[in-house]
Amino acid sequence: MVPLTALWLPILLSAVIIFVASSIMHMLLKYHQSDYSQLPDEDKILAALRPANLKRGLYIFPFCTHKDMKSPALIEKYKQGPVGFLTILPSGPPAMPKFLVQWFVYCLLIGFFVAYLTGRTLPPGADYLVVFRVAGTGAFLAYGLGQLSNGIWKGQRWSATIKEVIDGLVYGLLTAGTFGWLWPR
Repeated sequence: MVPLTALWLPILLSAVIIFVASSIMHMLLKYHQSDYSQLPDEDKILAALRPANLKRGLYIFPFCTHKDMKSPALIEKYKQGPVGFLTILPSGPPAMPKFLVQWFVYCLLIGFFVAYLTGRTLPPGADYLVVFRVAGTGAFLAYGLGQLSNGIWKGQRWSATIKEVIDGLVYGLLTAGTFGWLWPR
């Protein structure tokens, strides 16, 4: 068993490496550009939504409760469409510094739990590949497989979901390599 205090460097360094790698993947490689589409007649749709004064949150349409799901009126709304989810953020330009800080904290949090898992299952001096497998599996579960629920429940296109899973695999491998390299001997 390895205490978390002995793993602060791989936790921190893996977060930094993932932060840099994700920046490169999203800003330079640009393979995620096709993940989002512009609304047809966007100005008209935005003008129609403004009077509703929507607050930050996730909306579903048509809205229903479990008891309403079989009502003929709701079934007709579903047939007529559109059917979807709408995420509303605060008005104004995207708060990139805030998002980037939150992403880095998220990477630290995953590093912390990967350290906990790996530190509780492996002794000091464990072989690089053994550390790589345990840390990589934990990191991939956190960064990659969780993305599949967006394709299942939120209607995200599977091409975008698969790209996010592949990103998660890269982040998992980078985390695994960092933990294997810096594992206490």
